[in-house]
Amino acid sequence: MATRAEQKLKTRRALMDAALAQLNADRGFGSLSLREVAREAGIAPTSFYRHFAELDELGLALVDEGGVALRQLMRQARKRIARDGGSAISTSVETFMEYLGNNSNLFRLMLRERTGVSTTFRTAVKAEIDHFVTELADDLRRVADEQGKPLSEARLVAEAMVTLVFNQGAEALDATPKEREELKVKLKTELRMILVGSQTLAKYQARSGR
Repeated sequence: MATRAEQKLKTRRALMDAALAQLNADRGFGSLSLREVAREAGIAPTSFYRHFAELDELGLALVDEGGVALRQLMRQARKRIARDGGSAISTSVETFMEYLGNNSNLFRLMLRERTGVSTTFRTAVKAEIDHFVTELADDLRRVADEQGKPLSEARLVAEAMVTLVFNQGAEALDATPKEREELKVKLKTELRMILVGSQTLAKYQARSGR
């Protein structure tokens, strides 16, 4: 028999899943109502407040979950690369597309709220993206040191890569399987162009003393 704490966590999860289930290409989080989310989760609307102070708090919890899930997947990808070798860019793109397939509504939420009207949501999404950029920049510096291929402005490289991935991810959400495969190839090429460009600039700066 579930304890009260376990039941509370289960109901909280049900509310988050209920909100996610109602998001799609045509419907954003701002159009949801507390009443319909509670109904979808199978609880009374008044019981909602035992878990979240308001609907926006639930949305922020989803944004946090989306960011954490993506970072965890990318960390696993880096471990696979370190263990088994292979292309870091190719593995990372495949991992991201895997995340997109399994968390499409979470990613839709982050995309929409990244430029939405709510300052609180925009700040939360920016924080998640900043976490991702920081981890990627650290990883780029480490690999550059290991391979003896210095980068110019690793943080800017990471920001450019993340922006590109998010933009292509938005396009991939509603793409056909064939279109998604084409997007993967395009994204891998574009990411390599950014990386090689930074390496080339670093060499130029070293030669010119700039």
